[in-house]
Amino acid sequence: MGNVSGNAYALTILSPIENKYVKGEEIAYADKVRDLLQEWNSLQNSPMTAVPQTYLCRYFVLDDVYTQSLPGASALDTFSDLLPLVTDGVRRRAWPKEDHLKSRYLVFSCNFHCGPGGGVETYLRGMWNAIGAEIRQIWSYCYGFAGVDDAEKFVAYMKKCQLGAALFFVGSNDLSLEAQLKALYLKQEFAKFAVDNQGLDAAVLRANYQAFIQRVAPTNLAGPTWTPGKYRLP
Repeated sequence: MGNVSGNAYALTILSPIENKYVKGEEIAYADKVRDLLQEWNSLQNSPMTAVPQTYLCRYFVLDDVYTQSLPGASALDTFSDLLPLVTDGVRRRAWPKEDHLKSRYLVFSCNFHCGPGGGVETYLRGMWNAIGAEIRQIWSYCYGFAGVDDAEKFVAYMKKCQLGAALFFVGSNDLSLEAQLKALYLKQEFAKFAVDNQGLDAAVLRANYQAFIQRVAPTNLAGPTWTPGKYRLP
């Protein structure tokens, strides 16, 4: 499967954040990035709603990785727990050591509609062209980003930070974002229509349904439709 499933692409980016402090603020770069991302929550919609064909995405700061270095529950592990000759200290020293990250990371994970070609370059160029200012604000605290000042350099940088992915958002992966937004709009509008038209006689219901179809225009993906990034009903 790799990064592509049907017409969907799973993109995972880990960009190392510089181990520095913001001048005059006494705050680590990683914490500054986290604060900037938190500020997006106060906006009506995420800046990512402007990026074409984004199904869903997530940003977060990865401080470290934590491993559970305890023995498992196999018969051998259980038997070793009962052996009086093996001290607890000896057993603990035999456990795998924990691994820790040398840097904190800005993690960007998203699923987007890539089309039959399955490439990531077009999506990343669209991302830069749509929210270049926000990208520079967030990624400027990461190693190696200082020279990124156009779409092509952004594509190259992101591909260097990319990890392979195999998990996808369970949705209509072969449909464009416009088609999925239209489907969501129709679902919500039809549910309201059903509630508002309970108990009507057939003639009135037929007339109301015809008016409903005229209003929602099911085959017109351009509109009316669901707003990208919208997460609550009015």
